Amino acid sequence: MMNRNSYFNTLVLTFLFSLLISVSNAQSFKGGFSKEEFLEMLKISGMQANRAYIDSTFPKPQQHTMIYRSAVMGLDNRWDLWNGTNDAVISIRGTTNTTTSWLANFYAATVAAKGSLHLNNSFTFDYNLSDDPRAAVHIGWLIATGYLSADILPKIDSLYKTGQRNFIITGHSQGGAISFLMTAYLDNLKKTGRLPGDIQFKTYCSAAPKPGNLYFAYSYENMTKGGWAYNVVNSADWVPEAPISIQKETDFNVVNPFVNASGIIKKQKFPMNLVLRSAHRSLSHPLNKAQRKHEKLLGKRATKLIRKSLPEFKAPPFMHTSNYVRTGATVTLYADESYYNKFPNDSSKIFMHHLFAPYFYLVNKLKEGDY
Repeated sequence: MMNRNSYFNTLVLTFLFSLLISVSNAQSFKGGFSKEEFLEMLKISGMQANRAYIDSTFPKPQQHTMIYRSAVMGLDNRWDLWNGTNDAVISIRGTTNTTTSWLANFYAATVAAKGSLHLNNSFTFDYNLSDDPRAAVHIGWLIATGYLSADILPKIDSLYKTGQRNFIITGHSQGGAISFLMTAYLDNLKKTGRLPGDIQFKTYCSAAPKPGNLYFAYSYENMTKGGWAYNVVNSADWVPEAPISIQKETDFNVVNPFVNASGIIKKQKFPMNLVLRSAHRSLSHPLNKAQRKHEKLLGKRATKLIRKSLPEFKAPPFMHTSNYVRTGATVTLYADESYYNKFPNDSSKIFMHHLFAPYFYLVNKLKEGDY
Protein backbone atom coordinates (compact mmCIF):
# COMPACT_ATOMS: atom_id res chain seq x y z
CA MET A 1 0.00 0.00 0.00
CA MET A 2 1.29 3.48 -0.91
CA ASN A 3 2.12 5.55 2.18
CA ARG A 4 1.14 9.19 2.56
CA ASN A 5 4.54 10.59 1.52
CA SER A 6 4.69 8.42 -1.59
CA TYR A 7 1.17 9.45 -2.57
CA PHE A 8 2.03 13.12 -2.11
CA ASN A 9 5.20 12.73 -4.17
CA THR A 10 3.24 11.06 -6.96
CA LEU A 11 0.75 13.92 -7.03
CA VAL A 12 3.55 16.48 -7.18
CA LEU A 13 5.32 14.64 -10.01
CA THR A 14 2.06 14.29 -11.95
CA PHE A 15 1.38 18.00 -11.56
CA LEU A 16 4.89 18.96 -12.65
CA PHE A 17 4.73 16.62 -15.63
CA SER A 18 1.39 18.10 -16.76
CA LEU A 19 2.76 21.60 -16.30
CA LEU A 20 5.85 20.73 -18.34
CA ILE A 21 3.67 19.43 -21.21
CA SER A 22 1.50 22.56 -21.11
CA VAL A 23 4.55 24.86 -21.19
CA SER A 24 6.12 22.84 -24.02
CA ASN A 25 2.93 23.01 -26.09
CA ALA A 26 2.56 26.75 -25.48
CA GLN A 27 6.14 27.38 -26.59
CA SER A 28 5.74 25.40 -29.81
CA PHE A 29 2.33 26.90 -30.65
CA LYS A 30 2.76 30.60 -31.20
CA GLY A 31 1.50 33.51 -33.23
CA GLY A 32 3.06 34.54 -36.51
CA PHE A 33 3.01 33.13 -40.02
CA SER A 34 4.93 29.90 -40.44
CA LYS A 35 5.67 28.67 -43.95
CA GLU A 36 6.00 25.07 -42.76
CA GLU A 37 2.82 25.29 -40.70
CA PHE A 38 0.83 26.71 -43.61
CA LEU A 39 2.14 24.10 -46.06
CA GLU A 40 0.89 21.43 -43.69
CA MET A 41 -2.52 23.16 -43.56
CA LEU A 42 -2.63 23.29 -47.37
CA LYS A 43 -1.95 19.56 -47.50
CA ILE A 44 -4.70 18.93 -44.95
CA SER A 45 -7.17 21.04 -46.96
CA GLY A 46 -6.22 19.08 -50.04
CA MET A 47 -7.36 15.83 -48.44
CA GLN A 48 -11.02 16.72 -48.93
CA ALA A 49 -10.77 19.01 -51.94
CA ASN A 50 -12.87 18.79 -55.06
CA ARG A 51 -10.93 16.40 -57.34
CA ALA A 52 -11.08 19.02 -60.11
CA TYR A 53 -8.89 21.27 -57.94
CA ILE A 54 -6.15 18.78 -57.06
CA ASP A 55 -4.48 15.65 -58.44
CA SER A 56 -3.25 12.46 -56.81
CA THR A 57 0.38 13.64 -56.76
CA PHE A 58 -0.33 16.48 -54.31
CA PRO A 59 1.63 15.77 -51.09
CA LYS A 60 -0.12 14.40 -48.02
CA PRO A 61 0.07 15.78 -44.45
CA GLN A 62 3.06 14.51 -42.51
CA GLN A 63 2.64 16.00 -39.04
CA HIS A 64 -1.03 15.31 -38.37
CA THR A 65 -3.40 12.34 -38.41
CA MET A 66 -7.09 12.57 -39.28
CA ILE A 67 -9.22 11.37 -36.39
CA TYR A 68 -12.70 12.42 -37.53
CA ARG A 69 -14.66 13.28 -40.67
CA SER A 70 -18.12 14.76 -40.28
CA ALA A 71 -21.24 13.89 -42.18
CA VAL A 72 -22.29 16.25 -44.97
CA MET A 73 -24.59 18.96 -43.60
CA GLY A 74 -26.10 22.37 -44.32
CA LEU A 75 -25.25 23.52 -47.83
CA ASP A 76 -23.09 20.50 -48.70
CA ASN A 77 -20.61 21.39 -45.95
CA ARG A 78 -18.17 19.06 -44.21
CA TRP A 79 -15.19 19.28 -41.89
CA ASP A 80 -12.30 17.08 -40.77
CA LEU A 81 -10.50 16.91 -37.43
CA TRP A 82 -6.75 16.24 -37.44
CA ASN A 83 -4.52 15.64 -34.45
CA GLY A 84 -0.89 16.68 -34.19
CA THR A 85 1.77 16.71 -31.51
CA ASN A 86 0.98 20.21 -30.25
CA ASP A 87 -2.33 21.10 -31.86
CA ALA A 88 -5.56 19.89 -33.41
CA VAL A 89 -6.74 21.09 -36.81
CA ILE A 90 -10.30 21.95 -37.82
CA SER A 91 -10.29 21.63 -41.63
CA ILE A 92 -13.34 23.03 -43.43
CA ARG A 93 -14.15 21.79 -46.91
CA GLY A 94 -14.41 24.20 -49.83
CA THR A 95 -16.87 24.29 -52.72
CA THR A 96 -17.89 20.95 -54.21
CA ASN A 97 -19.35 20.30 -57.66
CA THR A 98 -22.96 20.30 -56.39
CA THR A 99 -25.54 22.99 -57.08
CA THR A 100 -26.19 23.34 -53.36
CA SER A 101 -22.53 24.08 -52.60
CA TRP A 102 -22.37 26.73 -55.33
CA LEU A 103 -25.61 28.24 -54.10
CA ALA A 104 -23.92 28.87 -50.75
CA ASN A 105 -21.45 31.10 -52.59
CA PHE A 106 -24.08 32.97 -54.60
CA TYR A 107 -26.31 33.57 -51.58
CA ALA A 108 -24.30 36.76 -51.10
CA ALA A 109 -26.63 39.21 -49.39
CA THR A 110 -25.26 40.37 -46.04
CA VAL A 111 -26.76 40.03 -42.57
CA ALA A 112 -25.77 41.44 -39.21
CA ALA A 113 -22.66 39.87 -37.70
CA LYS A 114 -24.60 39.37 -34.46
CA GLY A 115 -28.01 37.74 -34.28
CA SER A 116 -29.98 34.52 -34.72
CA LEU A 117 -30.42 32.29 -37.75
CA HIS A 118 -33.40 29.94 -37.95
CA LEU A 119 -31.79 27.03 -39.79
CA ASN A 120 -34.57 24.53 -39.14
CA ASN A 121 -37.38 24.00 -36.67
CA SER A 122 -35.08 22.32 -34.16
CA PHE A 123 -32.00 24.52 -34.55
CA THR A 124 -31.68 28.27 -34.20
CA PHE A 125 -28.08 29.40 -34.54
CA ASP A 126 -27.36 32.22 -32.08
CA TYR A 127 -24.11 33.87 -33.03
CA ASN A 128 -21.90 36.86 -32.35
CA LEU A 129 -19.08 37.46 -34.82
CA SER A 130 -18.62 41.13 -33.94
CA ASP A 131 -19.92 43.58 -31.35
CA ASP A 132 -19.98 46.33 -33.98
CA PRO A 133 -23.63 46.82 -35.07
CA ARG A 134 -22.36 47.94 -38.51
CA ALA A 135 -20.52 44.67 -39.15
CA ALA A 136 -22.13 42.47 -41.82
CA VAL A 137 -21.27 39.02 -43.19
CA HIS A 138 -22.11 36.78 -46.15
CA ILE A 139 -25.32 34.88 -45.34
CA GLY A 140 -24.51 31.74 -47.37
CA TRP A 141 -21.29 31.11 -45.47
CA LEU A 142 -22.95 32.03 -42.18
CA ILE A 143 -25.48 29.22 -42.71
CA ALA A 144 -22.56 26.83 -43.24
CA THR A 145 -20.88 28.14 -40.08
CA GLY A 146 -24.03 27.47 -38.07
CA TYR A 147 -24.41 23.87 -39.17
CA LEU A 148 -20.71 23.05 -38.81
CA SER A 149 -20.40 24.70 -35.39
CA ALA A 150 -22.98 22.35 -33.89
CA ASP A 151 -20.73 19.41 -34.78
CA ILE A 152 -17.38 21.10 -34.08
CA LEU A 153 -18.09 22.30 -30.53
CA PRO A 154 -18.54 18.83 -28.95
CA LYS A 155 -15.23 17.72 -30.51
CA ILE A 156 -13.43 20.76 -29.07
CA ASP A 157 -14.94 19.96 -25.66
CA SER A 158 -13.75 16.35 -25.88
CA LEU A 159 -10.21 17.25 -26.91
CA TYR A 160 -10.01 19.92 -24.23
CA LYS A 161 -10.69 17.25 -21.60
CA THR A 162 -7.67 15.32 -22.88
CA GLY A 163 -5.45 18.39 -22.41
CA GLN A 164 -5.59 19.90 -25.89
CA ARG A 165 -5.58 23.70 -25.83
CA ASN A 166 -4.31 24.61 -29.31
CA PHE A 167 -6.55 24.56 -32.38
CA ILE A 168 -5.85 25.60 -35.98
CA ILE A 169 -8.82 26.49 -38.19
CA THR A 170 -8.13 26.17 -41.91
CA GLY A 171 -9.82 25.97 -45.27
CA HIS A 172 -9.22 26.65 -48.95
CA SER A 173 -11.60 28.70 -51.13
CA GLN A 174 -15.12 28.49 -49.66
CA GLY A 175 -13.55 26.63 -46.75
CA GLY A 176 -11.38 29.68 -46.10
CA ALA A 177 -14.39 32.01 -46.21
CA ILE A 178 -16.20 29.88 -43.64
CA SER A 179 -13.01 29.74 -41.55
CA PHE A 180 -13.14 33.54 -41.12
CA LEU A 181 -16.64 33.31 -39.67
CA MET A 182 -15.93 30.20 -37.62
CA THR A 183 -12.91 31.87 -36.03
CA ALA A 184 -14.96 34.90 -35.03
CA TYR A 185 -17.76 32.70 -33.69
CA LEU A 186 -15.50 30.48 -31.58
CA ASP A 187 -13.49 33.42 -30.26
CA ASN A 188 -16.68 35.01 -28.96
CA LEU A 189 -17.61 31.76 -27.17
CA LYS A 190 -14.43 32.19 -25.10
CA LYS A 191 -15.68 35.61 -24.01
CA THR A 192 -19.07 34.25 -22.96
CA GLY A 193 -17.56 31.30 -21.10
CA ARG A 194 -19.00 28.64 -23.41
CA LEU A 195 -15.41 27.73 -24.29
CA PRO A 196 -12.52 27.88 -21.80
CA GLY A 197 -10.44 31.03 -21.94
CA ASP A 198 -7.13 29.17 -22.21
CA ILE A 199 -7.98 27.69 -25.63
CA GLN A 200 -5.92 29.31 -28.39
CA PHE A 201 -7.20 29.42 -31.96
CA LYS A 202 -5.00 30.12 -34.96
CA THR A 203 -6.40 30.48 -38.48
CA TYR A 204 -4.99 29.94 -41.97
CA CYS A 205 -7.40 30.83 -44.78
CA SER A 206 -6.16 30.21 -48.30
CA ALA A 207 -7.64 31.39 -51.61
CA ALA A 208 -10.57 32.70 -49.60
CA PRO A 209 -13.16 35.13 -50.97
CA LYS A 210 -14.19 38.19 -48.95
CA PRO A 211 -16.37 37.18 -45.96
CA GLY A 212 -18.00 40.47 -44.98
CA ASN A 213 -17.93 44.24 -44.98
CA LEU A 214 -15.29 46.68 -43.75
CA TYR A 215 -16.57 46.79 -40.17
CA PHE A 216 -16.46 43.02 -39.87
CA ALA A 217 -12.89 43.14 -41.21
CA TYR A 218 -11.90 45.74 -38.61
CA SER A 219 -13.40 43.62 -35.83
CA TYR A 220 -11.84 40.37 -37.07
CA GLU A 221 -8.39 41.91 -37.45
CA ASN A 222 -8.55 43.37 -33.95
CA MET A 223 -9.73 40.03 -32.57
CA THR A 224 -6.90 38.03 -34.16
CA LYS A 225 -4.05 40.53 -33.82
CA GLY A 226 -0.71 39.23 -32.68
CA GLY A 227 -0.29 36.83 -35.58
CA TRP A 228 -3.19 34.49 -34.86
CA ALA A 229 -4.90 34.59 -38.25
CA TYR A 230 -3.69 34.77 -41.86
CA ASN A 231 -5.27 35.03 -45.27
CA VAL A 232 -2.98 33.59 -47.97
CA VAL A 233 -3.70 34.87 -51.49
CA ASN A 234 -2.24 34.17 -54.94
CA SER A 235 -2.17 37.54 -56.74
CA ALA A 236 -3.22 35.80 -59.99
CA ASP A 237 -6.32 34.25 -58.38
CA TRP A 238 -9.63 36.06 -58.98
CA VAL A 239 -11.61 34.23 -56.26
CA PRO A 240 -10.23 36.34 -53.36
CA GLU A 241 -11.54 39.39 -55.25
CA ALA A 242 -15.12 38.11 -54.94
CA PRO A 243 -17.90 38.80 -54.01
CA ILE A 244 -18.41 42.02 -55.94
CA SER A 245 -18.08 45.08 -53.69
CA ILE A 246 -20.42 48.07 -53.79
CA GLN A 247 -19.37 50.96 -51.58
CA LYS A 248 -22.09 53.51 -50.94
CA GLU A 249 -22.03 56.77 -48.98
CA THR A 250 -23.57 55.00 -45.99
CA ASP A 251 -20.70 52.49 -45.90
CA PHE A 252 -18.31 55.14 -44.62
CA ASN A 253 -17.72 55.89 -40.94
CA VAL A 254 -20.33 58.15 -39.35
CA VAL A 255 -18.15 61.26 -39.42
CA ASN A 256 -17.43 61.85 -43.11
CA PRO A 257 -18.22 64.48 -45.76
CA PHE A 258 -20.20 62.10 -48.01
CA VAL A 259 -23.27 61.26 -45.91
CA ASN A 260 -24.21 64.91 -45.59
CA ALA A 261 -23.15 65.82 -49.12
CA SER A 262 -26.63 67.08 -50.03
CA GLY A 263 -26.64 69.51 -47.12
CA ILE A 264 -23.19 70.81 -48.02
CA ILE A 265 -24.19 71.23 -51.69
CA LYS A 266 -27.28 73.26 -50.75
CA LYS A 267 -25.06 75.83 -49.06
CA GLN A 268 -23.12 76.47 -52.25
CA LYS A 269 -23.93 79.45 -54.43
CA PHE A 270 -25.68 79.25 -57.79
CA PRO A 271 -24.72 77.77 -60.26
CA MET A 272 -22.11 75.71 -58.36
CA ASN A 273 -24.88 74.05 -56.30
CA LEU A 274 -26.55 72.77 -59.47
CA VAL A 275 -23.30 71.42 -60.89
CA LEU A 276 -22.39 69.66 -57.65
CA ARG A 277 -25.90 68.25 -57.19
CA SER A 278 -25.83 66.76 -60.68
CA ALA A 279 -22.39 65.26 -60.09
CA HIS A 280 -23.45 63.86 -56.73
CA ARG A 281 -26.53 62.19 -58.16
CA SER A 282 -24.62 60.72 -61.08
CA LEU A 283 -22.21 59.06 -58.63
CA SER A 284 -24.52 58.02 -55.80
CA HIS A 285 -27.66 56.87 -57.62
CA PRO A 286 -26.01 54.06 -59.66
CA LEU A 287 -24.36 52.70 -56.52
CA ASN A 288 -27.61 52.69 -54.56
CA LYS A 289 -29.40 51.03 -57.49
CA ALA A 290 -26.67 48.39 -57.82
CA GLN A 291 -26.93 47.61 -54.10
CA ARG A 292 -30.71 47.16 -54.29
CA LYS A 293 -30.37 44.87 -57.30
CA HIS A 294 -27.59 42.89 -55.60
CA GLU A 295 -29.78 42.37 -52.54
CA LYS A 296 -32.79 41.42 -54.65
CA LEU A 297 -31.01 38.84 -56.84
CA LEU A 298 -28.45 37.40 -54.39
CA GLY A 299 -30.66 37.80 -51.35
CA LYS A 300 -34.42 37.62 -51.78
CA ARG A 301 -34.47 35.44 -54.91
CA ALA A 302 -31.63 33.25 -53.69
CA THR A 303 -33.55 32.63 -50.46
CA LYS A 304 -36.20 30.77 -52.48
CA LEU A 305 -33.52 28.51 -53.95
CA ILE A 306 -31.94 27.95 -50.54
CA ARG A 307 -35.27 26.70 -49.20
CA LYS A 308 -35.23 23.89 -51.73
CA SER A 309 -32.24 22.48 -49.83
CA LEU A 310 -33.23 23.80 -46.39
CA PRO A 311 -37.06 23.94 -46.43
CA GLU A 312 -37.37 25.14 -42.81
CA PHE A 313 -34.83 27.94 -43.16
CA LYS A 314 -36.05 31.48 -42.43
CA ALA A 315 -34.00 34.38 -43.74
CA PRO A 316 -33.24 37.20 -41.29
CA PRO A 317 -33.42 40.85 -42.37
CA PHE A 318 -30.65 41.75 -44.79
CA MET A 319 -28.16 44.54 -44.13
CA HIS A 320 -28.30 47.08 -46.94
CA THR A 321 -24.61 46.85 -47.70
CA SER A 322 -22.37 44.92 -50.06
CA ASN A 323 -19.10 46.63 -49.21
CA TYR A 324 -17.14 43.38 -49.19
CA VAL A 325 -13.44 43.80 -48.40
CA ARG A 326 -10.34 41.63 -48.11
CA THR A 327 -10.09 40.55 -44.48
CA GLY A 328 -7.32 39.61 -42.06
CA ALA A 329 -3.54 39.82 -42.12
CA THR A 330 -2.76 38.91 -45.72
CA VAL A 331 0.23 36.96 -47.01
CA THR A 332 0.45 37.76 -50.71
CA LEU A 333 1.89 35.07 -52.97
CA TYR A 334 3.04 37.26 -55.82
CA ALA A 335 2.69 35.77 -59.28
CA ASP A 336 5.85 36.87 -61.12
CA GLU A 337 7.22 36.04 -64.58
CA SER A 338 8.54 32.65 -63.52
CA TYR A 339 5.09 31.80 -62.12
CA TYR A 340 3.34 32.65 -65.40
CA ASN A 341 5.89 30.60 -67.31
CA LYS A 342 4.80 27.61 -65.26
CA PHE A 343 1.11 28.54 -64.99
CA PRO A 344 0.28 30.64 -68.09
CA ASN A 345 -3.09 32.37 -68.29
CA ASP A 346 -5.73 30.36 -70.10
CA SER A 347 -9.22 31.91 -70.37
CA SER A 348 -10.74 28.45 -70.81
CA LYS A 349 -9.52 27.44 -67.32
CA ILE A 350 -10.99 30.05 -65.02
CA PHE A 351 -9.86 28.33 -61.80
CA MET A 352 -6.31 27.55 -62.88
CA HIS A 353 -4.72 30.07 -60.45
CA HIS A 354 -7.10 29.01 -57.68
CA LEU A 355 -5.94 25.40 -57.55
CA PHE A 356 -3.79 23.84 -54.87
CA ALA A 357 -0.72 23.33 -57.07
CA PRO A 358 -0.16 27.06 -57.85
CA TYR A 359 -0.55 27.94 -54.18
CA PHE A 360 1.84 25.18 -53.15
CA TYR A 361 4.38 26.35 -55.73
CA LEU A 362 4.25 30.00 -54.61
CA VAL A 363 4.40 29.22 -50.88
CA ASN A 364 7.50 27.13 -51.42
CA LYS A 365 9.14 30.13 -53.09
CA LEU A 366 8.69 32.26 -49.96
CA LYS A 367 11.85 33.10 -48.09
CA GLU A 368 12.18 34.16 -44.49
CA GLY A 369 11.55 37.89 -44.46
CA ASP A 370 8.98 37.72 -47.26
CA TYR A 371 6.20 37.52 -44.66
